[in-house]
Amino acid sequence: MQIDSENSLDNPLIWPLLTLLSASQQSWKVHVLASELEIKGLLPDLDQDANKALFKRNFLLMNALYQLQDMLLPDHWLQIQAMDIQLLAQLPSNIAILLKQNDALRNYYLDWSHFDTSAEGIEALLNSFWGRYKHDLGKLEQIIDKTQALQIFALDERASNQDIRRQWRKLALKWHPDRTSGNVVKFRQVCEAWQILRVT
Repeated sequence: MQIDSENSLDNPLIWPLLTLLSASQQSWKVHVLASELEIKGLLPDLDQDANKALFKRNFLLMNALYQLQDMLLPDHWLQIQAMDIQLLAQLPSNIAILLKQNDALRNYYLDWSHFDTSAEGIEALLNSFWGRYKHDLGKLEQIIDKTQALQIFALDERASNQDIRRQWRKLALKWHPDRTSGNVVKFRQVCEAWQILRVT
């Protein structure tokens, strides 16, 4: 898939997203939207490196959402929050505040130069995220080591990086608090284990 950094209208997800959002009155979670586009064959792997592929897919999706938000104003409001994405016919009364709150995120995702962020840049972003995660949600009462982290993942010392990454995605999806089967405590344990295993 070729991305033209000179032309912001070349994002191939804009129209499929508009079709999905227009056909449904439901609120979408960003990962559910991504899954739906993937099922339709519209969101392929964009890099051989797993981290870069995930980053690029997320960037492409968020870029399309913010472009759509701009295109639909002032007739419709596209609400963009990770766990609440939906197309609304009526503009919120505090639209100026909402747009201002998301300025930094919007500007980031509308800047195509970020699409080809290096592996080191992505690592720095992830480290920053995990730092904020620990600060905002706090640590578990008991600090865990690598052996305990592997036990949480139901893996042993022979587990490869690929095994760990696969188990992380599976468990994070299973226990995410926004899912009906979610569990906040177990999700935090899984996140803490991932934080240990991804840097060792």
